[in-house]
Amino acid sequence: MRRYNVLFLCTGNSARSILAEAYLNARGGGRFVAYSAGSHPAGRVNPYALELLERLGISTQGLRSKSWDEFARPDAPRMDIVITVCDSAAGEQCPFWPGRPVTAHWGVPDPAAVQGSEDEKRKAFEAAFGQLSARIDRLLALPIESLDPPALRNRLAEIGQGVHP
Repeated sequence: MRRYNVLFLCTGNSARSILAEAYLNARGGGRFVAYSAGSHPAGRVNPYALELLERLGISTQGLRSKSWDEFARPDAPRMDIVITVCDSAAGEQCPFWPGRPVTAHWGVPDPAAVQGSEDEKRKAFEAAFGQLSARIDRLLALPIESLDPPALRNRLAEIGQGVHP
């Protein structure tokens, strides 16, 4: 069975991309290995993201906020798929990714930007996780081995736009 490396990108790499990384690693069944990074990493994982993952029984071990530069180095794992999960990172000039991975954009509102009560912040993280986990579940259901790069790019774009083929 071929393993696919997936990199989730965001600006701060503290919330959305971290949630996506943890969920795909938990549900990928060894078929996928997920990573996350940011263009301007916050330097720490948002505590609401960690709290949510722990409450859901998803491992938080090894999660950290890091720069996307780590994954552009020659010794980095070669990515098969790179997905931006925030609109600002989607518009930034990305590093060159060795191996020419398939790219997609799955914009999700930033739960870390929510102002309000503790409960409102938790609800924002739950909503972001709900969107990401639904999209990742659709990725997991794809017949990825039988899709060429353009077809995979189209299917990933459909997932990001909420299109159900």
